[in-house]
Amino acid sequence: MKKILLTGFEPFGGQTVNPSWQMVQGVREPARMTVVRALLPVTFRGSMTVLSRLMAQEKPDAVLCTGQAGGRDKMTVELLGVNLMDASIPDNEGVQPHDEKIAPDGPDALFATVPVEAMVQAMRQAGVPAGRSLSAGLYVCNRVLYGALLQAGREGPRCGFVHVPFLPEQAAGSDRPSLPLRAMIDALEAALTVL
Repeated sequence: MKKILLTGFEPFGGQTVNPSWQMVQGVREPARMTVVRALLPVTFRGSMTVLSRLMAQEKPDAVLCTGQAGGRDKMTVELLGVNLMDASIPDNEGVQPHDEKIAPDGPDALFATVPVEAMVQAMRQAGVPAGRSLSAGLYVCNRVLYGALLQAGREGPRCGFVHVPFLPEQAAGSDRPSLPLRAMIDALEAALTVL
């Protein structure tokens, strides 16, 4: 039995929902897997504090974090966590770092250790638009991916990150792309089968 630590984020940036957490809550547990679900705060400090504690406590075989990337038109699996924080908006505690390293002595970037391309293909086979993305940006999502990979090191769990678009209700009245929650859940369930 494999254990997966699956996380989503609380709302941020003036939004009242975050599809990543709704998706995580809606995912069915795959066969031969135990899923531990966790809600992370959208804060540079608190997000990694919560995730680090859960990784140590649960000792999962894989860590898959998810977050909202409004403006994207498909599910995206991230290739890299970057050792940099540079926020265009404050986090939910009002913190807005600029050009600041996550780990002063850490490598500039770390590759995700989940099977990125296989996850993308599984999502597409489930009928959901999906692709890979070079990095998780420079906001809290990236903070979590880089921090998880750094903590996992060579011997720890596989770690990865999936960004999701807005929900249709978040994009209503605009030309911003969106995906229905059901499609996001289907994509994530398909991705979990290849972990």
